[in-house]
Amino acid sequence: MPPPDSRFADPPWGGPPGFGIGLRRIPTGDWLEGGEARPWVRKDRLFRTVPDKVWGETEGSRPGQAEVAEMIRQSLGLRPGAPDRPPLLEAARRVPDDLVLMEKPDGGDWTVSALSLCAGSFFTADEALGRDLAALHGPVPGFRDRFQVRVRRIFDRLPADQILERRNWTVTAWSRLYAPEAAAARRRALALRPRRPGAGLFLRCERQTLRRLPRTGGVLFTIRIHLTPLRDLADDPEAVRILARAWAEAPKDFRGYKGLAAVTPGVEAFLADCAAPGPQTVTDFREESPS
Repeated sequence: MPPPDSRFADPPWGGPPGFGIGLRRIPTGDWLEGGEARPWVRKDRLFRTVPDKVWGETEGSRPGQAEVAEMIRQSLGLRPGAPDRPPLLEAARRVPDDLVLMEKPDGGDWTVSALSLCAGSFFTADEALGRDLAALHGPVPGFRDRFQVRVRRIFDRLPADQILERRNWTVTAWSRLYAPEAAAARRRALALRPRRPGAGLFLRCERQTLRRLPRTGGVLFTIRIHLTPLRDLADDPEAVRILARAWAEAPKDFRGYKGLAAVTPGVEAFLADCAAPGPQTVTDFREESPS
């Protein structure tokens, strides 16, 4: 039997099922993962072809953008970037992560004031720019009642010397980091006719961090996406076992929000093929597909 895959040593789907804030403190040295040699190649193509979908800034956000760029330069030992680009955009070109600057206007709530979003999971920069916490998370089941006050408090009280991290996951048929439309991913999943169970499906795992900007007072929200073919789990029985448990225990609102109905037949066929203890019944995707 091959050794366990290190990618699945601490999988995002190993935590409690359903929705949760799930933040944990991480060392400063673990803030940015790296791992992509030339992220600007991927991102510049999107900045040229779909600029409004991957970049946006509001008036007055440049001081916060400049502080973000300075923090990233210091963290990675980089030289200053091109002065003719917005500072946040230039900083985002040099890291694999997407960067979202949140600022709190006088009398208002935490709001997206600038962002580079080249791997957003089925949302785009023009949809997020200028929106506050409530508007951004409006589609998340239970956010307003269960999480909104707590999330706002975290933003308000985050110390400058702490970095917080959270992770989440989904399964999709979309094979690229740039994923603007959930409907396109669902159509692709429903059209799959794989020769092997689970082929054509991907685990889309998202690592997020929160960090205070000590000088301007904003909060930088980073998003890093990792895509792994579902079939890659097949040789790691423990990873399959954990995924099978997470899949079986995922509540209905979680499945609906993540759009998992379209991929359910493929995931459950994969789990059965791996002889994993999957759920007892197969969900009919027609019951949960959004209208």
